Amino acid sequence: MLENFTGTTPRLQVVLDHSHPCCPSKVEMLKQHRELSMSIRRTIENNEEAGIRPSKTYQSFVAAAGGHRELNFIEKDVKNYITREVRNVSEQEDAKEFGKYLLRMKEKNPNFFFELQLEEDQSIKLAFWADARSRAAFEYFGDVISFDTTYNTNRDNLVCGSFVGVNHHGGNAPKGFLTDQCASMKRALEACMPTTIHRWCIWHIMKKIPSKLNGYKGHADIEQEMSQVVWNSHNKDSFDRNWNDFLLNFGLADNKWLSDLYEDRHIWVPIYLDHHFWAGMRSTQRSESMHSFFNKYITPNRSLIQFVKQYDNCLGSREQAERESDVADFHTVIPCATKSSIEAQFQDAYTHAKFKEVQAQFRGKANCITRLKNSALGYSVYEVGEQVSSSIFNKFVVTYDSVAAKVKCECLLFELRGILCRHALSVLSFEQVSQVSPRYILERWSKKVKRRHTHIKSSHDEPLMEPRSKRFDQLVFRSQNICEFASESEELTAILHRAYDNVMAEMEALKAKRKGTSSLSHEDTNLESINELQRPPRIRTRGRPKNRLGSKLEKQIANGTKKKKTKVLSEVKVMFFKFVAIEFIFLVNRLANV
Repeated sequence: MLENFTGTTPRLQVVLDHSHPCCPSKVEMLKQHRELSMSIRRTIENNEEAGIRPSKTYQSFVAAAGGHRELNFIEKDVKNYITREVRNVSEQEDAKEFGKYLLRMKEKNPNFFFELQLEEDQSIKLAFWADARSRAAFEYFGDVISFDTTYNTNRDNLVCGSFVGVNHHGGNAPKGFLTDQCASMKRALEACMPTTIHRWCIWHIMKKIPSKLNGYKGHADIEQEMSQVVWNSHNKDSFDRNWNDFLLNFGLADNKWLSDLYEDRHIWVPIYLDHHFWAGMRSTQRSESMHSFFNKYITPNRSLIQFVKQYDNCLGSREQAERESDVADFHTVIPCATKSSIEAQFQDAYTHAKFKEVQAQFRGKANCITRLKNSALGYSVYEVGEQVSSSIFNKFVVTYDSVAAKVKCECLLFELRGILCRHALSVLSFEQVSQVSPRYILERWSKKVKRRHTHIKSSHDEPLMEPRSKRFDQLVFRSQNICEFASESEELTAILHRAYDNVMAEMEALKAKRKGTSSLSHEDTNLESINELQRPPRIRTRGRPKNRLGSKLEKQIANGTKKKKTKVLSEVKVMFFKFVAIEFIFLVNRLANV
């Protein structure tokens, strides 16, 4: 403690006794008494890898121990360990670790693909990678792709552009590519994929209506009428007429935003696009649903290497969900909602997820009224009225060719989603058709097709652990089975306790025997022993460090020279020189044998 006595210069006074009252019950809260064991550290690392928050990790320790007082560490220790040891990746090393990760994935599976674009200073400008499983899945489900670049990923504010498709549960260019309203993407797709149909996200376009037309009187009515024109025009001619009437009624003929939209109507208006297959996608909301899925694993303040590892966890989770759905498809059955043999046909062929969508159309038949308009030579034209509310009926024209067994509805649901609509099903029921043509049972939604990608694991990086951590995990894994077996009875538990005591005593004896210095030669050295080498302990010296430390003997010789004494070396000195000579001969022989 520092005290100022009568003089003007303060003096330092050391008080050896405690200057504050001590409380034995709070000793464990002091920093020097808090410790994270190997088991605790490995659990923290695994939970961090799985994306579990530090607070949840700490609460799991509290629950397992039976209360906060039973732990010899606090929540702050857990957070500090994560910050210092787990997430401690410097900005300089981050890019290098990211590159090493990509190379490791390529070594594990040659079908893993990556490409980096670098700036002149070798900083990463763009990174693209696709794991082997995703590339294989693209062969089956790459017909329609949604691409979105609105997700922020990490502490460098890099943007994640995710390519999202639709599998049977929900190397060629895709037939359809869905993006936001972006002119640069439009030009890039036209140049790189000229045969691919480009579609703008209609949800983003309709979302802009309030901001673009807010200055007009009656903008709420304008928004409602524009939605009616976009969604309820059942052919291109009717859309063109309805659009022109819409502009004239609200005096919007000179609005540039609407004029530009009309010029690009072929890449966003449903009636211009729905005759192509889109797997049910009209917007990039499927990509945005992936964003919410990413949020379960990825946080924006992570490094590049942490991001890709968490992205691996995302892919692994999706793979597991697909496996579980595949198992459910083959081992459980969703009962039919009707007595229709056509519904049973889809029940046998489709995955559960797609069959539920088919069932929704069968239930919708109850709201449809079918009327034959004309028929000739097996070709019939029907008008199907669908009651969508108590006072609103929508009418759809459905054609049926009994010779070719083809049915087509102007709502274009089958063309868009690959599922027969309720209007077409109503006509098939009216025609008393018991089985649909195989063309209406898409292989894409089938649960019976064996797909190559299901036999490929998603990419997952093996953690780079220290040898001691690896040994610890292996021991814990093996001991779990032993503990589970021993816990069946008190007798078995007692046997295991005795075995533990004997093994512990043997290990302590071996450790005590080996305590002290040890050596490594070229004959018994391996990579693991090299990895465990530590830097030499720092030796504290008094005063200024010297370049060379002399021995006691050298000092004696120097003193003798200064005093100009010619005494004969003592017996101790003679023995020292003999020892040096013997050691030198031993080393020479050792080198000769090598």
